[in-house]
Amino acid sequence: MSWAEIGQRWKVRLAQVDWYLCFGLLFLLLVVLGLSMGAWKLNLVVNDADALPIEAVAIRGERDRTSDEEIQVALQDLMQRSFFSADVNQVQDALEALPWVYQASVRREWPAKLKVYLVEQQVVAHWNGDAWLNIHGQVFDAPTRTDIGPLPLLAGPEGQSKVVLTTYRQVSELLKINGFKLDSLSLSPRHAWHGSLNNGIMLELGREDKMARIQRFINVYPTLVKQSKPVAKVDLRYDTGLAVGWENAQKESQ
Repeated sequence: MSWAEIGQRWKVRLAQVDWYLCFGLLFLLLVVLGLSMGAWKLNLVVNDADALPIEAVAIRGERDRTSDEEIQVALQDLMQRSFFSADVNQVQDALEALPWVYQASVRREWPAKLKVYLVEQQVVAHWNGDAWLNIHGQVFDAPTRTDIGPLPLLAGPEGQSKVVLTTYRQVSELLKINGFKLDSLSLSPRHAWHGSLNNGIMLELGREDKMARIQRFINVYPTLVKQSKPVAKVDLRYDTGLAVGWENAQKESQ
């Protein structure tokens, strides 16, 4: 085959090519490459803490037990990220891990600020000696503080904190309107209730009919205080009566 024939064949083939389609595909490829390059460069900028740093964190909400220093320490690693790459969920988790923070909400504010709203734990009782109980009946651990006033001592098995707090509120209210103050309430592993008043009297309430037994104590107390010996303990685990432990008798038995 001569070179002239080869040239003629290529000429025919080239004449059959859809050049509009070819140029269109080439243009599309260039556009995709350009967008990919732009996205890559944008990603570098967005994740560059030097180019788009977080310049400020605005904290709102009432804070009595969470200091600025604690917040700074909790966020120091996350603050090294850029404004866009910082994960607000991680910031929220870091803040909620602080002992006295109950809830945190975080959002970005253009151009370089994080806005944080904190809700602190509202403590209502001591729980099992070294833990705390909040208003929702949830147990949380936090350091001991001297600025918290006297709180009731509540105790019970794991997972029973809400039940104990609810029962404390009910029993305490009934006692309060009758001139008594409940200092502590505990639920044993066998689900028996034990309480103590601020005057030192111990109450054994058993498993059932707690409110009825408290009312029985209230009704009989005026008679008890007329006795010559102070009351140390009242066992109300009876259907119709009660047993009284006298303070002097208990001391003598010891």
